[in-house]
Order: sequence, then C-alpha cells, then structure tokens
Amino acid sequence: DYYFVVGPEFVDIIRELRDLSGLAPLFRRWAFGYIQSWERDGTESELLVVAREYRARGLPLDCVVRDWKSWTGELWGQKSLDPERFPDPDALTRELHALDVRLMVSIWPAMRPGGEDWREFSEAGQLLGNGATYDAFDPQARARYWSQAERGLFSHGIDAWWSDCTEPFEADWVGPVKPDPEERMRINTAEAKRYIDPEVTNAYSLLHSEGLYAGQRSTSSSKRVLNLTRSGYPGQQRYGTVVWSGDVTATWETLRRQIAEGLNFCATGMPYWTTDIGAFFVANRDDAWFWSGDFDAGVDDLGYRELYLRWFQYGAWLPMFRAHGTDTPRELWRFGEPGEPVYEGLVAALELRYRLLPYIYSLAGWTTQRAYTMLRSLVFDFRGDPLVYDVADQFMLGPAFMVCPVHEPMAHGPGSSALSGVSRQREVYLPAGSDWYDFWTDQRCAGGDRLDADAPLARIPVFVRAGSVVPMGPVRQHADDLLDAPLEIHVYPGRDGEFSLYEDEGDGYAYEAG
Repeated sequence: DYYFVVGPEFVDIIRELRDLSGLAPLFRRWAFGYIQSWERDGTESELLVVAREYRARGLPLDCVVRDWKSWTGELWGQKSLDPERFPDPDALTRELHALDVRLMVSIWPAMRPGGEDWREFSEAGQLLGNGATYDAFDPQARARYWSQAERGLFSHGIDAWWSDCTEPFEADWVGPVKPDPEERMRINTAEAKRYIDPEVTNAYSLLHSEGLYAGQRSTSSSKRVLNLTRSGYPGQQRYGTVVWSGDVTATWETLRRQIAEGLNFCATGMPYWTTDIGAFFVANRDDAWFWSGDFDAGVDDLGYRELYLRWFQYGAWLPMFRAHGTDTPRELWRFGEPGEPVYEGLVAALELRYRLLPYIYSLAGWTTQRAYTMLRSLVFDFRGDPLVYDVADQFMLGPAFMVCPVHEPMAHGPGSSALSGVSRQREVYLPAGSDWYDFWTDQRCAGGDRLDADAPLARIPVFVRAGSVVPMGPVRQHADDLLDAPLEIHVYPGRDGEFSLYEDEGDGYAYEAG
C-alpha cells in the first residue's frame, strides 16, 4: 500500500503520518534530564561512584547507564546481571533511587548459546536460523523475551531499556577499509535474508519494541516505558522509543553530519532522536574501518575536549541529552577542573538544559497530544523562505529557539595542537518572516539576514523568534527537583505569541485518563 501525504506544511504531513502509524506516548520527566554513560565492564560500585560524584559536585544528573557485558562471563545477551559484579541489584537500584538517579540497562535480541535465556528460546523453537537471535515476529517469543527481561532486570528496579543491535544483523563491521554504501547495503541485506524474509527485514525493531512496550505496560502502570534503540520503523514511536544514531566516530565532520541526520530522521514522523555525545569511537585502529576517530589520547587531548564540549552544547538542545562511547571516560570532571574553560562550558550547558525543562517537557506533552515534532528542520516553520531549504546545521527546538551548533575547531586540533587565526564566530542565517533575539544578549536582529554570531567556547549561538513565550525554571539537581519553584516567563516582543505549558505527575499513565 502507498500513501501520498500532501501537507503542504511539514507539521500537517507529520500529523497525518502519526494518524496513520500511531501517536507517541509520553516519557517520564527524568528522561529529558541528563543521562551519563560510557562503555565499561565495571561493577555496581562504579555506577554508584559516578552518581555520588555528580551529587557531590552539585552537577545535575538523572540517569546512569549499564552498557553491554552486564551478564556473566561470555553469556552474551543474557538478561540478568552478573552476580559477582552485581551481587545485590535491588540494593543498587534502591541506592541510586535514593540519590534521585535512575538506571538504564543494555539488552540485546541475540543470545550466545549456554545461557538460561538462550536455552528457553532454543527449547521453544523461537530462535531465527542463526541459532542466536529470537524471533520477534512471533508474539509468543516476544512475550518470552519480556518475561526474561522482567525476571532478570525490571523486577529489580531497572528503570529503562537500551535495546542495542535491533537491525539485528550487521555483517559489514569487518576489515580495515569501509565498503561503499551500496556494498554495505548488499552485505547486510544478504546476511539478513539468510534468516528473515526480505519483505519484513527492516521491521524487526518495530516488533522488538512492541514486545517490550506491551510487556512493561502489562506489568506496571507506575513507570512509563523508555526504550533507547538503534533502529527505527514507521509506527515505532507508539512503543516509547528513542532512536540514536549508532556508533559514530569522533571527528568534526561526524559532528556536522549528525546535525542533519537528526533533522532528517525526525522529518520521517518519529519524534525522538539522540546521538552519542563525543562519539562512540574516539581513537583510531588500523584494522577496523569503523574505529576511526581523530583522538587517540581521548580526554587528555585538548582537541578532543573542544570537540566534546561542542557536541555537548549541541546535545543539550536535543530531545534526549546523553553522552556515551568507548576509548575514554565521559564524566564532566574528566575534561578539566573548575575554572577551566571546557569544564565551565560543560557545566553551563548542563545547567541550562535543566533550566529549560518546563519548556522541553511541554514540547513532550505536545508531541503526545498534538503529534508535535520538537527537533525541527527550519522548513517546518519557514517553508515560505527558500533560503532555509539547504540549511543543514541550524534547527528549531520547539517554536522559540533556533540552535546553531559549532562544528569546526577554534582553539585546538588533534594532538592538542594549538590553532591560530581562527575566528570565534560562525555564520548564521536568520529566516525571513520574523525578527530574532540573540538568546545570550537579547539583541534584536532582523530576519532574512546572515550574520557572524559570536561563538566563544562558553556557548554556541542560539536565537529566539520574536513573539516567543518561554517558561524556564531554576537550576535543579534532577528533573523532579524544585518542582514547586516559581517559573520565569521570558517574553520576546515583536508579534503576538502564546505558549501552552504542560505539567503532570512526571511518571505513570494517569495522563492517558486526563
């Protein structure tokens, strides 16, 4: 079947797409705070150390992540924590929750033979032909997958899912030379066709997400489903998913491309997208084409610190704000000391995100209630200005803010090499049809103009559309902190405007009943 959606406005197109494929449920309020992650094989004590350090430093935080290999030994995909490294999962989640920090855990659709979860699927005949990946197209297999996740993780207080490798076959991650796009597609589709009918190959993530959503909804109404997953399919938004862009590499070119990738993704009708702040692969390995970052020294490289800061400043304006990766740590204090420019820039972006939560959570409410899209290409709001059609590195967050990330180095290159003669500005186009205000200075600017906006390490250019009404709150330590604090209502004159503030209890599904 083919559907032709006219619009002509993008908001009308998205509304039609959601009418066809489903509305997106609301995430918990904390999902819009900061999520700290990096790849490690550590113990439960490391998660607690990170959470306590954020609290001790007065740095806002809402979630820590337990990445892969949380299982015992080589039992890949087993949905229970290794008892040697995580001897008391209930105590772990209780202590994190006492700190007002939640726990997200990585789970996989493939299981290595030998584990209890794998054995149950094998005996039931619910594995695909590779003998490792469960058959998400079978409703009974989806129910079994949830029962395992509930028994091994959710029943112990785990708060959110990270559904990795939901393609679920990836045969091109080998060798020193990156295949051309067409060759990568051929390699991966050939691998998938060995186990799944080509007609439904791309829908694996949709069915996998449905199983987790239905399972958790049937088990608990007190926790809204939050599922970070690597693949998407039309309609997947109705199962509480956020899609991230996969294991990208630490280069300035990658950061530039991520901006456009997120905008293109959200133009498909799925509203929630995120990226690994700082990139997953930071260093370079000659034997793996995908491990091709520019910063072998990681956080010790001043060039990487600058890239991370700019990525972090960009990420603070995305629907989900999260850092993750391998090769080097990601906690804020790894990037310098208080008083140093990079550290202070990270803290400023983090605190601003929390001040904006009343605005961002309202956008989330609109997403559920009105089929809204919070991460918006400029054509969503300024289709009448043809000069915005090819702007790939600016975007709107909701109706008010135009964000202009910095995606070129200004202070240091790889190897901590100092740069000279580099401007601390970036060119910005202000769409026609509205006046604009510099968010940092309140200077009013005319639309339809290009200008060189100041971009010191402390901040990226952000502009507010005239007529905007923006609710902001105080700096808080977590998303549910200081909920009774007075709102600041920022009004930007120049035309009539309005803003619908959305609030609810922040979790659970009572909002569905009004």
